[in-house]
Amino acid sequence: MKSFINKAITLSLLTVSPFLFAQPVVLINTFAVDAASEADALEYWESARNILVQQPGYINTTLHKALSKDATYMYVNVANWESKQHFIAAISAMRKQLPENHLDGVVADPNLYEVIRN
Repeated sequence: MKSFINKAITLSLLTVSPFLFAQPVVLINTFAVDAASEADALEYWESARNILVQQPGYINTTLHKALSKDATYMYVNVANWESKQHFIAAISAMRKQLPENHLDGVVADPNLYEVIRN
């Protein structure tokens, strides 16, 4: 009986979703935005956010605006995801619904991070 239980546990561990052991990630996306492109950039960001909030693994997101007009990055988006896998799947789903938009005057630099210290 003990051998059967050990085999059952081993088999169940092999079939567990990789999301079960996944680590949370943080997307930090900086945006350099010309003043003339601000409205279009915000509209596109909101469209993307409205899709992403519905995806599995989404935790939250906040968009920050620089207080200084001279800032290199006028906007910074910080989003928390349950895992890298969730984020990648969510972006894939978003791109199916929202075509990639290369706005003139907008340069984005998205990167995923892990928390290493609190």
